[in-house]
Amino acid sequence: MQTYYLTDAGKVREHNEDRVIIVKNDNEEYFMAVADGMGGHRAGEIASSMTIEYLRDAFLAMETIGDKANAVNFLRESVLTINKKIFAYTDEFPESKGMGTTLVVAIVTANYLLFGNIGDSSGFVMKEDKLYKVTKDHTLVNLLVSTGELTAEEAKLHPKKNVLMRALGANDPIDIDIFDVDMGVGEILLCSDGLTNMLSEEQIQKVLETQELTVEERVIRLIKKSNNRGGTDNISIAYLVRESGE
Repeated sequence: MQTYYLTDAGKVREHNEDRVIIVKNDNEEYFMAVADGMGGHRAGEIASSMTIEYLRDAFLAMETIGDKANAVNFLRESVLTINKKIFAYTDEFPESKGMGTTLVVAIVTANYLLFGNIGDSSGFVMKEDKLYKVTKDHTLVNLLVSTGELTAEEAKLHPKKNVLMRALGANDPIDIDIFDVDMGVGEILLCSDGLTNMLSEEQIQKVLETQELTVEERVIRLIKKSNNRGGTDNISIAYLVRESGE
């Protein structure tokens, strides 16, 4: 496996509320995650940091994540625990009330590949030189598209396209959507909406399929292109490429 992750504040925001990580345990299993924090008084970065740090520590504390059912339970139980921690923090520090975070994760083992998401951070795979979005955004406009009240094209330009219907710290109880993904994929990309709001899926795919670029260079180029198009939000990417024979 080749992996690389990076986060950038962008061109407009004064500070970065995103957090991103890729870790590997002793059993050669990978955990990838991106969290896009939100909230006043710089509290968004607290929510995203709490989320990523908890997941990292919990994953690395296990010798193995176990079978698929265990991995699903790990994700569901983890988000419940993290949600309680965020609400407890806002109770203790009322000035942080309203803080929260999106979350997108991937668990990569020799036997299965799982994605999970809450909010509008996205999970993609590359399969046979084609980029596919796995996750579904928990946004108001996506709900309106699913009910037929908006078209996909109208949703892209809707003034409330970033209004979230689900986020850690905003909903109680909370649940994470989990996707069982085809093991035949060659590449995994997780990102915050700072990337997807600036670049189309076609533009992202074009960078990922540039074979003369290293894994690291592809991530850097995606962030650079996002900033060149305005960089209106923090941009975070976690990227994994399976090598031949893996």
